[in-house]
Order: sequence, then structure tokens, then C-alpha cells
Amino acid sequence: MAISRDKKQTLVAEFSDILSTSKMTVAAKYDGTSVADLQELRRTARESGVGIKVIKNRLVRASMVQTKGFEKTNTTSLAGQLLYAYSTEDEVAPAQVVDNFAKTHPSIELVSGFSDKGVLLDTQEVKALAGLPSKNQLIAETIAQLLSPVHDVTNALSGNLHALLDGVSDKVAA
Repeated sequence: MAISRDKKQTLVAEFSDILSTSKMTVAAKYDGTSVADLQELRRTARESGVGIKVIKNRLVRASMVQTKGFEKTNTTSLAGQLLYAYSTEDEVAPAQVVDNFAKTHPSIELVSGFSDKGVLLDTQEVKALAGLPSKNQLIAETIAQLLSPVHDVTNALSGNLHALLDGVSDKVAA
């Protein structure tokens, strides 16, 4: 069934808004993927704070022309049945969600990505981003590194205090 002009304009405006607010948008082929698998991908993505949108590539190109920073983005990689994963919170989450899902569902294949500035990322760059830890993991690792000296000092003092108390209790018992 054909989509009306008004509906197309609404979809273009909606996707243009997604492009302007998302930190990363990833395109992936989904030829041969079942509806149940796509629903599972959407559920997994939602849990990670990632949105999934299936929209015609022609409408995506029209959205890019209307979005500041995306006007001159190369769109030659947008061919075939594509889904678009995006996140307004995390730069690597869309790539991670789609890449992890593609590992168990070979019909999903990463094609390209777009940064929040409209820079086109090829498949290799998107896969490299997917291999990075998430923003929350990086924050946790940084905090752990910062707290490490504090824990070391506490453990050292605690060990010395225990040895002193053991020595005093042995002296009193003798």
C-alpha cells in the first residue's frame, strides 16, 4: 500500500528530528530477517536505550537534506532494505546492539553509520565502535582506577592494624 504525501512528510520530519538529536545512527541490512527476530532486536535495543526505525532510503535521504550537518553526507551506501538504529544518549550503543544481534542472526549486516555531525562511517569503523566499551562501562572503569589508591591504602592500614591487634592479644595472653 502506498504512503500518502502527508505521511511521507511526517516520516521525513520525524527522521530528521532523530538525526539531529541522536549521537550515532547505524544502518544495517535486514533482508531475510523474520518479524519475530526484528521484534527481538527492537526489544533488545529498547533495553539499551537504542531506537530502531525502518524507513525507506529515499525518505532518509530527504531527511538528511533537511537536517543541519547532514546536507552533504554521502548516502551511496544506503541501498536495499535497511533499518536504522539510533541513540540520543550513547555514541556506541547503536553499533553494539546491532553488532551483538548480528552475531546470532546472520541475516542482519552492518552497512554504515552517521555521527551526530553527519560524518559517514563505513562498516569497518562501525564495527570498531561496536567493540568499544559502553559509556557506563568506561565511567565505571575510570572510577575504579581513581579509587584504587584509596583501597590500597585502606587495605595496607587495615592489615597493619590487624597485625598490631594480634600482637597485643598474644602479649596479653602470655
